[in-house]
Amino acid sequence: MPHRTYLDNFLNKAGPATDEEWVPGAEAIAGLESSKVLSSHVCEVILMMADTIDVSNLNRQFLFRETDVGKSKAEVAAAFVEKRINGVKITPYNGKIQDKDEEYYMQFKVIVCGLDSIEARRWINATLVDMVDEGNFESLKPLIDGGTEAWEQDRKGDVLDTDDPEHIAWLYQKALARAQEFNIPGVTYSMTQGVVKNIIPAIASTNAIIAASCCNEAFKIVTSTNPFLSNYMMYSGDEGVYTYTFETERKPDCPVCGNLAKDIRVDPNMTLQEFLDTLGERPEAQLKKPSIRSGSGTLYMRFPQSLEEQTRPNLKKKMKDLVGDGGEVGVSDPAFQISFRFRLVFCP
Repeated sequence: MPHRTYLDNFLNKAGPATDEEWVPGAEAIAGLESSKVLSSHVCEVILMMADTIDVSNLNRQFLFRETDVGKSKAEVAAAFVEKRINGVKITPYNGKIQDKDEEYYMQFKVIVCGLDSIEARRWINATLVDMVDEGNFESLKPLIDGGTEAWEQDRKGDVLDTDDPEHIAWLYQKALARAQEFNIPGVTYSMTQGVVKNIIPAIASTNAIIAASCCNEAFKIVTSTNPFLSNYMMYSGDEGVYTYTFETERKPDCPVCGNLAKDIRVDPNMTLQEFLDTLGERPEAQLKKPSIRSGSGTLYMRFPQSLEEQTRPNLKKKMKDLVGDGGEVGVSDPAFQISFRFRLVFCP
């Protein structure tokens, strides 16, 4: 079979990290043939996206066309790749990743993410960590997380208005000066306008580089043909081509995988309601609908309604009247399948 031929080529090809005496067995080949990858062509891919194509998406990648605007991203992307690559099978799913349970994610060998939503990224990370069963190796699912961000600059303190000729002219002058500095031809007013109004594919190449890097890591993980990344790679293309790889260390107080409660500074005179509001803004929390409990009992619970009504009076109480300095609290949120532990450090 053609697909088997591809696997044979991959598994038998020599490389800098391969063992010359190693011979792939039937179990290894069968495992690769049955592999499912969540969002890259290894064997079978399930592609999950929750939204539809907008005109602003057209300059970010090579999959969508103007005729696709308004259609499901997952369905259009799956159809495009299946047509372009012979033999690949992609199952599109138009919905949120949070709609699926742990049993659904257990079917995958590798999960690749390219999510815009911080909430969704944190959810899938926490879910996969929570799925790990030390007695079941199959419960360990590698997560390859890729993302891009753009350089932004305000114009004299104002947000750039792509429909304002004065703003476009200012941006054109900046682009022209940079082009002259590096001897880059072809920079015109119309081209500048096309880039900022999403007419020209200005960032598709960057997304393609990150996507290719994610696919490369997935391939290395499922085939063991080369050591995989450990564990972070950054690419910068704003001033030439620059990459940097380093290993991020595990935090002992990580709310997802750490064993220690994370310190969080709190004004003891703020109310519980004010404290819960800050959890949506703090980088270490970013919880939108938190419920909270302490060692002495539940302080506030959003669900069910009866318990919410019972604990609602605590929202007006001051933190110092509910928890002592250095006390620990557990915080849960519907967006996550785990609870977060915080140690409150009082400060005025």
